Amino acid sequence: MPLRVRLTLWYGSTLSLVLIIFSVVLYSVTARSLRDEIDQALEETATAAVRSLEERGFLPLLDEDSLLSQFPELARIDKFFQIFSPSGTITIRSPNIKQHELPLSRTALDASIAGKTIFESARYPKEPPLRLISMPIMYRGSLLYIVQVGTSMKSIEDTLQRLLLVLIVTMPIALAVSLASGWFLAGRALRPVDAITLAAQRIAAGDLSQRLTVSTSPDEIGRLVHTFNDMIGRLDVSFRQIRQFSSDASHELRTPLTVMKGETELVLRRPRPLGDYQAVLESNLEEIDRMTHIVDELLFLSRADMGEVKMDALPVELESLVEDVHRQATLLGQDRQIDVELGTMMPAAVQGDELRLRELVLNLVENAIKYSHPGGKVQISLVTEGTQARLSVTDQGIGIAPEEQRRIFNRFYRTDAARGHTKKGTGLGLAICTWIAESHKGRIEVTSQPGIGSTFTVTLPLAPQAA
Repeated sequence: MPLRVRLTLWYGSTLSLVLIIFSVVLYSVTARSLRDEIDQALEETATAAVRSLEERGFLPLLDEDSLLSQFPELARIDKFFQIFSPSGTITIRSPNIKQHELPLSRTALDASIAGKTIFESARYPKEPPLRLISMPIMYRGSLLYIVQVGTSMKSIEDTLQRLLLVLIVTMPIALAVSLASGWFLAGRALRPVDAITLAAQRIAAGDLSQRLTVSTSPDEIGRLVHTFNDMIGRLDVSFRQIRQFSSDASHELRTPLTVMKGETELVLRRPRPLGDYQAVLESNLEEIDRMTHIVDELLFLSRADMGEVKMDALPVELESLVEDVHRQATLLGQDRQIDVELGTMMPAAVQGDELRLRELVLNLVENAIKYSHPGGKVQISLVTEGTQARLSVTDQGIGIAPEEQRRIFNRFYRTDAARGHTKKGTGLGLAICTWIAESHKGRIEVTSQPGIGSTFTVTLPLAPQAA
C-alpha cells in the first residue's frame, strides 16, 4: 500500500474517532443541559406555588379556577400541575391534562411522605415524554399536600433530534473534506520524496555526479537530502578510487609481465648462448620478485581494510626505534652516496605495534633515499609537542608538485617525476604508511617543493604515562 494511502487512512481513522467522540460528548452535554434547564424551571414553578400556598395559610382548595385566580404561578402555558392529598388522591389538576390520567407514582409518594422533592420522567403511548417534579407541602411535620408540576419534553426531543440530524449529516461531509485535504497535503508532503526517488533512480543508473536539490530547509526532508548527497559523494569518491586502483594495479602488474614476455620472446627467436638464457631468467626473476612484492602489499592492505591485521598496543620507545632504522638507512644510503643523519632527537614513548611503526619509519626513509639526488642528505628528527610526538623525514630530492601532494597517499599513485627518477617502486608504500599512522590514532603529512625536497611528518599521540 502506498505511503500516501496509508497516511490518508491513518488520518481519516483518527479524525473519524475524534468526530465520533466529539459528537457523543456534544449530544450528551446538550441533552443534560436542556434537561437541567427544564428541571430548574419546574423547581422554580413548584417552589413559587408552594410558597404562595404557605403565604395564604393553606386555605381549602375549592377548584382549579379559584386556585388559578389565587395562585397565578400555576397558570403556565407550557406546564401543568396537579395537587394530591397525602394519600395520593388527585385533589386539583390543571385543565390541560384532564384528558390524561397521571397518577402519583409510589416513588413520588414515598419521597413526599419523607419530605423530599423528587424529579421523574414519564412516557405514555402516542404521547411525548413528560418531566415531573413532586414537591411536598409540610405543616407541623405532617404532609398536607403534594404539588406536582410537569411539562412536555417534546421541544427538547425535537431539539435533540435536529442536533442528531445535523451531526449525522455533517460528520460524513467533514470527514470527506478532511480526507480530501489529507490526501492533498500528504501528496504535497511526499512530493520531495518522489523527486528524491527519481533522482536516486538516475544516480543508480551510474551517474554518481548528480546531487539532490529538492529541499534546502532544515526539516526532515532537508536532512534526508543532505545525508543522501553525502552518501552519494562518498560513493562517488570510493568508486573513483576503485577505478583508479584497478587501472593502476593493472598498469603496475602489466609492466613486468610485458617485460618478461618481450625478453622471453626475443631470446626464443633463435638459438642463443647459455649466458643469454641465464640473463633473461635473472631479469624475469627480478620482475617476479617485484610482482610478488606488489601482491604481498596488496594483500596486506586488503586484510587491513577488513580489520584482519592484528596490532599490539604496547609502549614503544620511539627514539630507540628511530636510531635502529637510522643504522639500517645509513647502509642503504651508501650505495647512492646519500648521507642519512639524525637531527633533533627527544625521548618519546608511544603506544602501539613496534613492528608496524618500524615499517612506517623505514618506508619513509627508504623513499627519501630513493628520490634523493646522489650526494644529497636525508635527515630524521623526533620532537615532542604537548601530548604528541612528531617524527620528520626530510630529503633534498626531486620534490612533489602542490597539486600532487594529496594524491601520493593513494594506492598505486606515483608522480611522473617519481617514475622518471626511478622505475623501482609500487606506489603502495605511502598508502601502507598512512594506514599504520591512522591505526595508531595519528596522521601523516607532507610539505614539498619541486626540485628542492620534501618533508614527511608523522604525528602520533604519546603514551599516557609519557604525556
